[in-house]
Amino acid sequence: MSYAVAEIAFQKSISPDCQTRYGIDQVLTVCPESHDLLDVHYDWDRVPVPSSLKEFEKRWMTRHNPLDYSGVWRFRELLPFAPDDQIVTIGEGQTYLQKCDPVAKYVGMKPGQLFLQYEGLNPSGSFKDNGMTAASTHARMVGAKMTACASTGNTSASLAIYAGVSGHFRCVVFVGSGKISYGKLSQALDYGAVTIQIRGDFDDALQQVRAVCEQQNIYLCNSVNPFRLEGQKSIMYRVLEGLGWEVPDWIVVPGGNLGNSSAFGKAFLELKQLGLIDRIPRLAVINASGANTLYELYEHQGLRWNNGRPQKELVDSFYRDMDARNHRADTLASAIEINRPVNLKKCLRALDACNGVVREVTDEEILDAKAQVGAGGFGCEPASGASVAGAKMLRQQGIIAPSDRVVCILTGHQLKDPTATVGYHSDAAAEEAQKLAKRGIVTRPYQNGPIVVDNDLAQILEVIGRVG
Repeated sequence: MSYAVAEIAFQKSISPDCQTRYGIDQVLTVCPESHDLLDVHYDWDRVPVPSSLKEFEKRWMTRHNPLDYSGVWRFRELLPFAPDDQIVTIGEGQTYLQKCDPVAKYVGMKPGQLFLQYEGLNPSGSFKDNGMTAASTHARMVGAKMTACASTGNTSASLAIYAGVSGHFRCVVFVGSGKISYGKLSQALDYGAVTIQIRGDFDDALQQVRAVCEQQNIYLCNSVNPFRLEGQKSIMYRVLEGLGWEVPDWIVVPGGNLGNSSAFGKAFLELKQLGLIDRIPRLAVINASGANTLYELYEHQGLRWNNGRPQKELVDSFYRDMDARNHRADTLASAIEINRPVNLKKCLRALDACNGVVREVTDEEILDAKAQVGAGGFGCEPASGASVAGAKMLRQQGIIAPSDRVVCILTGHQLKDPTATVGYHSDAAAEEAQKLAKRGIVTRPYQNGPIVVDNDLAQILEVIGRVG
């Protein structure tokens, strides 16, 4: 980079009533004055941004350069807060946009109109690596010795792998009890993270890790960190790249802590401001019905961005009622099992910019959609199924047209939570099948369990004849 990063990048509260700026060398997650989350802002007049997004294609020719190989940092002019020599990268973002007509048929779309953005191909198996490369880079820039996060599983796996590979810092991860899949927990353990399991859920773990980081001067890598969301913007750059730099009609994304939806909205606002796109797609954020805070507030209680001044009392009242009932998030889609999404306000901004909608889908709808995604050749974690289930619902409601171009985000790999997959498909997996049955998931219309036969060639040939 030929420009002075510190002079063109700064941090600022998302509140329009607070104009205080903070340097990128300051380790902050909220504005000390407004107590709102911070954004990374840029003086775009001083950033040499390409005149066309197509210019980024040139970096496919220089992929021996680790920064050009990265699916995040090859777009570094669009997240210009880091000097090249400080960037921490492990080849993240080698993901692709894939047209999937079998899933399009399931959703109710015309052939060729539904695309899956498969983030399970990242090094740790989820979209989190897009953000963690950026957060780890900023941690290195400020000289952090230890990083930390709270996690339902994917964040801890991603932070642990970046800490292990980079060698610049140790990391400690906080997870809840009983609501993290072994596929995710095993990664944090194997990658060398100090793992603390809280007797509580994700919301409890996040509260504790924020307190610990503040008291012990540890660098926090949850999505309250504005630099993490900068990296997650790159998912949308790759979507546009996969569509020949054409803007789709819809982006459909699972909603948990709302970091992705917030990052996507920021990406499109900036691209429009820079004149690199001529329109912004619509955004659909899909909650699990067992963790539906955004849906309840947005669709039932009318919470809106309101020019940066959403009704705080409405949110506070909702949380007070939730606490009074001791209501806990409860969904098989553990990656989005979150009651208090920390990026709620930023997500409201994204929904406003993208003319967005919010929906909730049941665990049954999530697992059915996940099975259809798998049958189409893309194994994904349960939370990813929420995007396809949500697209199907919006198509049935007539909000998405069959001819619209729709992109569903698949956030994580199937092997993040293999027990959910086996429980859906196989009655032989009694314990997992019973868990589904307790939730009323009995029919499983797309079940594809193993066929048990004796060790007998004739029986095996008979089965093959039936299915062939």
